[in-house]
Amino acid sequence: MNCRHCGTPLQHTFLDLGFAPPSNAYLSKEALTRPEVYFPLKIKVCDQCWLVQTEDYAKADALFTAEYAYFSSTSSSWLAHAKRYADKMIAELGLTSISHVIEVASNDGYLLKNFFAAGIPCLGIEPTDSTADAAEKLGIPVLRKFFGEALGKQLAHEGKQADLIAGNNVYAHVPDINDFTKGLKAALKPGGTTTLEFPHLMRLIEQAQFDTVYHEHFSYLSLYTVSRIFAAVGLRIWHVEELPTHGGSLRVYGCHADDPRDTLQSVYALLQEEANRGLQQLQTYLELQPRADQIKNDLLAFLIEQKHQGKTVAAYGAAAKGNTLLNYGGVKPDLLPFVCDAAKAKQGQFMPGSHIPILAPEQLVEVNPDYVLILPWNIAEEVKSMNAELAKNGTRFVTAVPELHIS
Repeated sequence: MNCRHCGTPLQHTFLDLGFAPPSNAYLSKEALTRPEVYFPLKIKVCDQCWLVQTEDYAKADALFTAEYAYFSSTSSSWLAHAKRYADKMIAELGLTSISHVIEVASNDGYLLKNFFAAGIPCLGIEPTDSTADAAEKLGIPVLRKFFGEALGKQLAHEGKQADLIAGNNVYAHVPDINDFTKGLKAALKPGGTTTLEFPHLMRLIEQAQFDTVYHEHFSYLSLYTVSRIFAAVGLRIWHVEELPTHGGSLRVYGCHADDPRDTLQSVYALLQEEANRGLQQLQTYLELQPRADQIKNDLLAFLIEQKHQGKTVAAYGAAAKGNTLLNYGGVKPDLLPFVCDAAKAKQGQFMPGSHIPILAPEQLVEVNPDYVLILPWNIAEEVKSMNAELAKNGTRFVTAVPELHIS
């Protein structure tokens, strides 16, 4: 396999999580009787451009299907994050009724509805029918296609270049990152801005967030590598912000390479920090596997101990990261009988691989378990707040990453 950005042969696999089904391939009851497709789940690092990437097995159209079950609007904290972003961009870029905003991977309209409400013309690009349907019900126009250079050029030809192109948690999900970035270049107006948010590789390494590795994530990104990818197509990162979302993310601000805006100190400072943290040194990556194994082993020991003691453990959040964790640990319903999730699209389904049933959150109140394992640890405080009554009744909350923590 060659690097998806620079073409260098990839020689370094530094995290091997065995075999797993796609993390968002939730199963119906009927599907439990049919064979389930598993792919190897390994990540490699390029020792030239330092792009971290999954081994090349699963294809995007096998992962992002019409029944795709991730709806961004399920999380209230994520909705608030999107609203703050929209308000900030409208004010800072002076967006008006004659502007144009494009969001790539617009999901269920969680972000664009803010621009739509402000009277700013917008367009969503979203290949999954389930989420596109939800966005269109809000009045948001949606192109049901995968984004890349061809679509970017088509939009430019149709006079639909954007003043702002947003991409939240999509850049890591594209198999051809060069083609996607060329699409941004083509679809961006002269003087326009593109912002991309993605989990920061530096935080993944720092906090051993191995459960954020799954087939839908083709890339794991640093500012250094994204800067190189942008530069290769004639774009430039002029500002970067560090965000708390998803355990630590970056929001990069890009423009055409010849844009008169200066590159801000935030970019240079973070590039230096990444270098200081060893993100361009192979040894940094090789230290992740034993830390991932320790997290898995600690969780298994906890679940087995509670079963021996007759304690009840349930989980909250049928998140993709939870599926990675449970499948790597081989956790089945005997140790974790059910997981609750607020997304109605997931309720009544089963977790891929583990086949743990997904129930409505009300089940937690009925069962009143001794422990609730919060699988999407990045929203642990939100989950605890939503389930404050359980805590009053003695339920304790558990997270497994970056280490086993019981509160």
